[in-house]
Amino acid sequence: MTVTTIEAVPTRLVDERRDGPAPTRVVVAYGFWIFILSDIVMFSALFAAYAVLAGNTAGGPTGAELFNLRNVFTMTMCLLLSSYTCGLGALFAEQRKPNRFLGFSCLTAVLGAAFVFLEVSEFAGMIAKGAGPSRSAFLSAFFTLVGMHGAHVTAGLIWLGYMMAQVAAKGLRPAVLRRLLCFSLFWHALDIVWIGVMTLVYLMGVQ
Repeated sequence: MTVTTIEAVPTRLVDERRDGPAPTRVVVAYGFWIFILSDIVMFSALFAAYAVLAGNTAGGPTGAELFNLRNVFTMTMCLLLSSYTCGLGALFAEQRKPNRFLGFSCLTAVLGAAFVFLEVSEFAGMIAKGAGPSRSAFLSAFFTLVGMHGAHVTAGLIWLGYMMAQVAAKGLRPAVLRRLLCFSLFWHALDIVWIGVMTLVYLMGVQ
């Protein structure tokens, strides 16, 4: 009589993980945060340069002679209110209410455009008085720092217009919502930078 011995088959350890590209949402989030951090580094360098050069007026006008705090207050309120309306628009986007999102986005765009208009008017007035960026190291640092922030606000307005067009054409899809979240973070970051500009440049500059 033949006895058949059945040997147990050893269990193979199989790695269930598969190598491959990361999900789109992870790539977008990672890349966007790198962009935000690079912007923070850039503005930090501009703040440091302004702090060093603020006293180098070369016999030209100082901040106390040029800055109008009433105008700065109006600019600040426009930007802060635009951040508030941007936040409300993002909340309505999460709730899948495109019409309300578009309404608050329009308010954000109007307030942001008012901020840019006031900043350009300030620059034009200073240049008309002979206080252009080439007049002194102080003014060069001022125009570079404040102008760079204004350029970011202008780029944000273009981005917002593009996002409003996407929502109108495609609706509030997950991919569109991810882009809206990135824009919202970018816009709020500009508010934080402006608080630094207002404090270091304007409030300390008139003392």
